[in-house]
Amino acid sequence: MDLRFGDSKPTDEERAAVDALLGPPESSWEGADRSDADLRWARGGREARDRRDQLLPALHALNDRVGWISEGALDYVCRRLTVPPAEAYGVATFYAMFSVRPRPATVLHVCTDLACTAAGASELCATVETRLGPESGVKVERSPCLGLCERAPACLVIRAGESARPALEDEAVRTEGVGPGAAAPGDGNGKGRRGRKALHATAVCAPATPDQAVAAAIAPESAPTEPAPETAVPQTGTPTLTLLHRIGTADPTSLDDYRAHGGYTALRRAFALGPAAVIREVTDAGLVGRGGAAFPTGRKWQATAAQPDHPHYLVCNADESEPGTFKDRVLMEGDPYALVEAMTIAAYATGAHQGYLYLRGEYPRALARLTHAIEQARTRGLLGDDVLGQGYAFDIEIRRGAGAYICGEETALFNSIEGHRGEPRSKPPFPVEKGLFGKPTVENNVETLVNVLPILTMGAEAYAAIGTPTSTGPKLFCVSGSVARPGVYELPFGATLGELLTLAGVRDNLRAVLLGGAAGGFVRPDELDIPLTFEGTREAGTTLGSGVVMAFDDAVPLPRLLLRIAEFFRDESCGQCVPCRVGTVRQEEALHRIADRTGAAAADDIALLREVGRAMRDASICGLGQTAWNAVESAIDRLGAYE
Repeated sequence: MDLRFGDSKPTDEERAAVDALLGPPESSWEGADRSDADLRWARGGREARDRRDQLLPALHALNDRVGWISEGALDYVCRRLTVPPAEAYGVATFYAMFSVRPRPATVLHVCTDLACTAAGASELCATVETRLGPESGVKVERSPCLGLCERAPACLVIRAGESARPALEDEAVRTEGVGPGAAAPGDGNGKGRRGRKALHATAVCAPATPDQAVAAAIAPESAPTEPAPETAVPQTGTPTLTLLHRIGTADPTSLDDYRAHGGYTALRRAFALGPAAVIREVTDAGLVGRGGAAFPTGRKWQATAAQPDHPHYLVCNADESEPGTFKDRVLMEGDPYALVEAMTIAAYATGAHQGYLYLRGEYPRALARLTHAIEQARTRGLLGDDVLGQGYAFDIEIRRGAGAYICGEETALFNSIEGHRGEPRSKPPFPVEKGLFGKPTVENNVETLVNVLPILTMGAEAYAAIGTPTSTGPKLFCVSGSVARPGVYELPFGATLGELLTLAGVRDNLRAVLLGGAAGGFVRPDELDIPLTFEGTREAGTTLGSGVVMAFDDAVPLPRLLLRIAEFFRDESCGQCVPCRVGTVRQEEALHRIADRTGAAAADDIALLREVGRAMRDASICGLGQTAWNAVESAIDRLGAYE
């Protein structure tokens, strides 16, 4: 039995938001006024169902314009797309950034995850909640990691409404240093110079003080201007950088400046080599995925290219939601054209003509920069029907996430794009056989794709000479927490944890280091000689993951951190499989019980934690449940957290 929304009707504003995306309805079956023709036949069913993938963009359109999704608005979307209301409701309630209950147009998201908790986010949030009472018209929400760990504590303001300041106006990104926290040029009537209506406003405060957070929530245009991306790269200007060398030296909004700094050299070489040779170069270079799984990229590309079923798709996973991870954000904000070029190369090698860039909903400046870069590349013939005059067609569409950590898993990401709940699929079949829309799909994250550029410009042999024989090339590390210089660091594989922390300026009284984020593991201060390679961290009984390195001194309460990790996994579990759905709740309950106990008093609950952790690791469908116990286990066994 499906849901029924009764007599709920969309408002004119809600209709306008959906129609701006989907176009006006063509018949009463889609929500238009009834005509005589509509009484004789139904139209648009199959065609509308083929547009199911517009469900998530339609929900974003409503959320941007109104601030929440009413029953009438959801019913209108369902009619437009021929989606069963129960399924649409399931999608709308799946994402943390959406609400199906009335809420104010302005929402202040305060990050309370690991780095921000260590930097005093709890006190910040309590103060802001007290100062912004119900009469302020602002809703304060405690948020998981916002990807701003190097500037903790952080908050993000999102204001819905057509009259709000433009968040995505091209002119707002043409001057370096002007981010979503600054007012965009316009005519003062809610439109930019190109006449584009503003759908929502955003403001980022990081590091945030109570005064800044309150001021930004009341008036997003008054928020401090976001610092330039190079402030997150302490090594800026170092001549040996490979992946980060353009950040701080090239204007991220200028295609000409990008080309002047070596841009599109790799794509021209790719066209000269041909698809098979490009895949061979990537394979010979030894490139493996940088998202944590470390699967050989060349093998994935070859498997996709060899599939006889067409079309093929390329998906860039830019939904980095692992607490402590922000490297992809820095790349997209500081060098967006590099990602566009790398996606074009990957698509050419694998026979794809359509690419999707799935971007975190909490990254407004990255969205603005990438939107601008894609538009400029399309205008200049670097995307579209004839890329660089080579007769190859390829284009990129950005799809915004809406706050779901599980969508970082590749098959959950596919479901999200297709308009379903972002739940992982069982494997096999694997994405290279049946991925997005049931077609062969290659999926890589931002850092993996950007590594393709130096492989083609310097050659596979020179690239493989960087790092170690089994972990080749450079690696980006996100360093935050108790260090003097947090940020993104680029080092060759094989550097030790101690060398990295020395660069970042680790503080005295180091208590522990978390590698790999919430899904990773803790190491002790006497284990800093661990080599930062996939095999080196495995031998040390931990994981490299996506490159998260969070340092904590003895002022940070370890039990509180473990409880926050457990809360994170409980909230982010999609609930599809029992081991994860139940296990993450039991893990959090046990950690609550032993928060203030040690020794024999905590022994029974620690034994229960081990049992639950093993069940999640062995029986969960995807990596979320399989890794939810890792950090807690390492803290108990390596750090003696409850002794």
